[in-house]
Amino acid sequence: MTNQSFEAAPNAKPTNMKLLSKQVLRGPNIWSNYRKKLIQVRLDLEEMEDFPTDKIPGFRERIEVLLPGLIEHECSEMVRGGFLTRIERGTWMGHVIEHIALEIQTMAGMETGYGRTRGTGIPGVYNMVFAYQVEEAGLYAADAAFRIAESLIKSEYYDIDSDIVELVRLKNRYSLGPSTKSIVDEAVRRGIPWTRTDNSSTIQLGYGANQMSFRATIGCNTSALAVDTAGDKDLTKKLLAKAMIPVPSGGVCANDADLKSVIERTGYPIVIKPLKGNQGRGATIKITSWSSAREALALALEYGRYALVEKYVSGFDFRMLVIDHKFVAAAKRIPAHVIGDGISNIQELIDIVNSDPKRGEGHQNVLTQIKIDQDTMNLLEQSGLTLDSIPENGDVIFLKSTANLSTGGTAIDITDEVHPENIFMAERLSRVINLDICGIDLMAPSLGEAIKDNGGVVLEVNAAPGFRMHLQPSEGQPRNVAAAVVDMLYPPGKPSRIPIIAITGTNGKTTTTRVMAQLAKNNGCKVGYTTTDGIYIGDYLLKTGDTTGPVSAATVLADPTIDIAVLETARGGLLRSGLSFDQCDIAILTNVKEDHLGLKDINTLEDLANVKAVVVRSVKKDGWAILNADDEQCVRIGKELDCNVAYFSLDQENEVIKNHREANRPVAVFENGFISIADADGLHRIAHVETIPLTHGGKCKFMIANALSVALAGFLHGFCTGRIIETLQTFEPGFEQTPGRLNTFRFEKFEVLVDYAHNPHGYLAIEDFVKNIDAKRKIGIITGIGDRRDEDIKECAAISQRMFDHVIIRFDNDLRGSSSERITKLLLDGLNTTDKKVTYEIIEDELAAVQHVLQMASEGDYIVILSEAYKNVVEIIRSEQDHQTPLISISEAHKGPDSSVA
Repeated sequence: MTNQSFEAAPNAKPTNMKLLSKQVLRGPNIWSNYRKKLIQVRLDLEEMEDFPTDKIPGFRERIEVLLPGLIEHECSEMVRGGFLTRIERGTWMGHVIEHIALEIQTMAGMETGYGRTRGTGIPGVYNMVFAYQVEEAGLYAADAAFRIAESLIKSEYYDIDSDIVELVRLKNRYSLGPSTKSIVDEAVRRGIPWTRTDNSSTIQLGYGANQMSFRATIGCNTSALAVDTAGDKDLTKKLLAKAMIPVPSGGVCANDADLKSVIERTGYPIVIKPLKGNQGRGATIKITSWSSAREALALALEYGRYALVEKYVSGFDFRMLVIDHKFVAAAKRIPAHVIGDGISNIQELIDIVNSDPKRGEGHQNVLTQIKIDQDTMNLLEQSGLTLDSIPENGDVIFLKSTANLSTGGTAIDITDEVHPENIFMAERLSRVINLDICGIDLMAPSLGEAIKDNGGVVLEVNAAPGFRMHLQPSEGQPRNVAAAVVDMLYPPGKPSRIPIIAITGTNGKTTTTRVMAQLAKNNGCKVGYTTTDGIYIGDYLLKTGDTTGPVSAATVLADPTIDIAVLETARGGLLRSGLSFDQCDIAILTNVKEDHLGLKDINTLEDLANVKAVVVRSVKKDGWAILNADDEQCVRIGKELDCNVAYFSLDQENEVIKNHREANRPVAVFENGFISIADADGLHRIAHVETIPLTHGGKCKFMIANALSVALAGFLHGFCTGRIIETLQTFEPGFEQTPGRLNTFRFEKFEVLVDYAHNPHGYLAIEDFVKNIDAKRKIGIITGIGDRRDEDIKECAAISQRMFDHVIIRFDNDLRGSSSERITKLLLDGLNTTDKKVTYEIIEDELAAVQHVLQMASEGDYIVILSEAYKNVVEIIRSEQDHQTPLISISEAHKGPDSSVA
């Protein structure tokens, strides 16, 4: 890596580019269902939109000098140097920043390789994504790539080395350690999902009741007593000695008097180490004098109140690894050392060893860098050497008294050389301590013969043993020891997942989710589900609010009490972070209709369909996507899926339904008043809609569609048909079960309907229902949502004109960047679409509007209140029902003119 400066390019143009936003996509997303870890950046190139790379003098030369590794980027050319060719021909700066972000991650040791850049439809504004390994490093790479691109455009000096150093630091700080990563990688190979708890080494494998967890190399079933026992070296020795397992003689010391007493029993040489320690910290070996012993004791006591003093046993340092009480690997450990070349001094030899890319800080790499400490200086002094000494060619200079990899040691695999009696001893030892993941440190001439015969001993038993020496030994056969951990957590036949039913679409998601959850409960399942109203575990509400995003879904999947998840999945969370799960068993797509268009670069119905399609594309290959055959976008999506596809329809003559029935593929249809399912075995009538309360006697078509999707999903999941019938016939719609979804409240003289409808498709569904209502007068309370397109607000008003005789216009508290004047004009334009005369009034405050309409209603009226704040609305309605007295006089309401609109 070298920093570069350039002469100012002729006519170099200053840039005012802007990095507008960054976000992290952690699951399947609109860019890719398979590349789950992406950083998404929104860029405004501003004037640089007019300056692709071929119009920036010297740009290719500068970027090639600063980032020579870009020669390996094939890009769309699919040949080495393809990206540089694109720069030569001319490409835009968003594309360049994408490749820079990928390359600087590679330079920091994080291979990624995937990136895409797309226009947004706004001139000069692009969305760009690139893959990352470590989230924090990926976010930094986005900012750094932007800065680098600016410097290249301006032909200015740029210190790229500092960026690479920071990326390496972030990688080392936040990436999983080798042992943890090996277990995660093995789980991924087996298709087991995993999540990390914050930035710790605690990992959850699997979902729901089938989840398991581990931290470093301690499993969720590891005995806490065993871990505590292994941490007490003296107690461990006593247990092993009682079990006739060879251990060195010695004792526990807290002061010089204790030390003298132990030495009198054991004699020299001795080893002194902290009673409760690890990784060789505070340990001193081969002590042969009283003065050295006192110094070693003082060092050990820096790490705790007590030290362990043992008779020194000569031989080699070995580690045996036992997992689930079965021997899996063994290694011979060599203390940190350098080998003389007859030229370099010891400090220079250490620097050479530490330059090995395999060595890193702490446990972040295969080997650990050798650090000079007091132990190093003591060993050198004992050998009559200093850091400036030049060893003879071939001389081995040991730099640590212990062979731990964490202090720079190396390892040689000897798994196949271990004597059967030593294997028996190690497996038995693990049961004596009751430690399921157990690292056993031994000192012996060899493990090729029984240690009881060659004078070997067990020095320590380690909970949370490191796997590095086995995964990538300096010499010998690498051992996939992580496989034994995953075998222990998930023995053959034990599932890691629970069924996931994901539900998305423009309208109908929440009701479908609630009925589906009830169906799961009726089949004896312990269900967790998310809705726009909150997170539920079983019958209990854990959190209120719109919980249809990935964080809420992850909360459900992490709950150890559930065995099935039903997840309402909305567009907002999908765009913000992607899905929280990698695959689901069943996905229901209720419909794709105009809503939220013009927001978050979702400008067309096709754009919105692409967002919703992320959910159904996540269905596993043998799972089922349940799609609405009456919806054009659903049918289009269905043709692109590589899982099983089943359709539902209100029309048994629908061509898609007929084609699927001819092919003996399962469908659900509304026929002759029945919810029915057809498959290769024929037609199965589930229930007549008049017996299904959700459909309001069959008058509500969109609720019939919801019932069809639930019945089909339950049937294909394998739920009992009788339970499907029972659920549909006993699920009572109302504010408690389906809040804000066709909630009806009866007063003595009139009736009130409250619904969440907030887009044209929702308004059409309400219109279809209300037209079957016989009322003297139909009154509607409506609004326009500030961030919706003009045409959508006007269409909602036009539907209201057809639906109602009198309209009350009110406003949300949050106008979402719009104004009441704009919304009023659009609504009035919509109410003037046809010749039908509708009276209207404007009451800006929603709650005042509700109080007003309850007071003005007369006998035979039917009131429809369309609101996203339905909980507040229902509270007022129930209060009025309870008291049957006016809450506010008509004169107190902020009342607009009782005008007539033609």
